[in-house]
Amino acid sequence: MKIGLPKALLYYRYEYLWTSFFTQLGCEAVTSPDTCQTILAEGISRSVSECCLPVKLFLGHVASLIGRCDYILVPRFETLAKSEEFCVRFRGLPDIVHNTFPDAPLIGYDLQGHKRGSEEQGFFAMAKALGKSPGHGLKAYHRAAARQQSQDLLLEKAQRELLAAPGTKILLASQPYIIHDPYVGGPLIRMLQKQGGVPVFADHCDRQACRACARSVSADLYWTLNKEIVGAIPLIKEAVDGVLLITAFPCGTDSLVNELALRKVRDLPIAQIILDEQQGEAGLETRIECFMDMVRERKRVHV
Repeated sequence: MKIGLPKALLYYRYEYLWTSFFTQLGCEAVTSPDTCQTILAEGISRSVSECCLPVKLFLGHVASLIGRCDYILVPRFETLAKSEEFCVRFRGLPDIVHNTFPDAPLIGYDLQGHKRGSEEQGFFAMAKALGKSPGHGLKAYHRAAARQQSQDLLLEKAQRELLAAPGTKILLASQPYIIHDPYVGGPLIRMLQKQGGVPVFADHCDRQACRACARSVSADLYWTLNKEIVGAIPLIKEAVDGVLLITAFPCGTDSLVNELALRKVRDLPIAQIILDEQQGEAGLETRIECFMDMVRERKRVHV
């Protein structure tokens, strides 16, 4: 049995959890191709104009999996902890996909992290729907969760080592599904490296520590992913030389939280870059060059 995994949105956070879980159940995890112009164009054609770029991309990836697998994974994410929640796009994603592709075979789970055991129960239900025994499903989930945790710790360790090494380090404060998408965030990373910058990723920091540090920017933030992103700034500001806030148009949560960061962060060079489906690389490269000039000048003055 083949389970399709759209390579968009929270795939970049739960890749190992999902892939390992279905593999442990004896299924084949089929990942959609990297984002390309064809996938983006398909997603745009399936979306309303007001839809944000990440959801357009997700729909394009779902379309690329139809006919290639038995089920497509589309989970619903509501909360990760008390007093926190995900953007509404994650709550409504299964409904959006079902109404866009009414004949697509979907499978998923509902994450309500404020309820104990919510994730485990969701994976148990998926295993049952796939005809697997309760014991098999629970064992697969716990092994997959351990695999994901191990990978997260490896990324955190590698980044701590990077922060301790020489170089002009730039924190990319961005949703992982933007900055790690090779088509959307890839060009920006390459341009930054071309200018001598060393990319540092907010989602490779300790997430619990980031959410705690986010209080120094605003005590009222309750979007989980944004708390983790903006909290990375005070968490590692002493180890980086600048911050780029990367967002995709038109993201409401990023727009609000990034504005808070721009107003609150005073002791580091900081700039915001907004990406959309019509982004030209020439204009983006100019902005990266200007930002890196500012970072280098600040470093020269403070030497």
